[in-house]
Amino acid sequence: MLLALEYLHMLGVIYRDLKPENVLIRSDGHIMLTDFDLSLKCDDSTSTAQIISDQKTLPTVPRNNSHVEPARATSSSCMISNCIVPTASCFNPKRSRKKKQTHFNGPAFVAEPVNVRSMSFVGTHEYLAPEIVSGEGHGSAVDWWTLGIFMFELFYGVTPFKGMDHELTLANVVARALEFPKEPAASAAMKELISQLLVKDPAKRLGSVMGASAIKHHPFFQGVNWALLRCTTPPFVPPPSSAKAIYDDHQTCPEIFIDCY
Repeated sequence: MLLALEYLHMLGVIYRDLKPENVLIRSDGHIMLTDFDLSLKCDDSTSTAQIISDQKTLPTVPRNNSHVEPARATSSSCMISNCIVPTASCFNPKRSRKKKQTHFNGPAFVAEPVNVRSMSFVGTHEYLAPEIVSGEGHGSAVDWWTLGIFMFELFYGVTPFKGMDHELTLANVVARALEFPKEPAASAAMKELISQLLVKDPAKRLGSVMGASAIKHHPFFQGVNWALLRCTTPPFVPPPSSAKAIYDDHQTCPEIFIDCY
């Protein structure tokens, strides 16, 4: 999912609607995104990818907004007010001697359309970033917020700021501190990553400046070979389905020939 969002940002697209319903599992086990109705497409001048060779020299977010998207209508689901097989595994390479690496050297690929701002009030309630709820304008950092919510929900089965109704959910997004359930037990690295993605100030959020490059180097992803990720066998590959299996699951279907949809 991180690579998918990085690729979209490289194309100048802010996705803005990451949630489990919009993630599909392909027949080979890899995932793909769908439903781009809420995406924001930037022009070429605001989405130029760059290589940062000196980690001390980071791109800054300009204050003058060169691209502002006009307000747009929302839908009912939104807010209203084959490559070469590698010889090494992508997930289990030889571990380095250093257990934790807090800094990384060498060039970094940055594909963040950092000077894009939108005032649109779009998204799904439980996934909305605080800057969208407050109406102060938002940029590509909203995708990293939704990535944090997405990871939280995958692990715990619920989103972290869900309230009794939409209004309370939005209030929680803006004001309530992030809390992790006691069960199931989660690693410290995972909690740290989600906490850094769910920083309410978008300027301080992980990925807001260096994009996916900064997130990839987080200790949670230690051991992942990003370059070969698409070449490895995913942890879960869906079993093949057939028309016979569908009919076996629906014993109430009549014996006469009909088209089932």
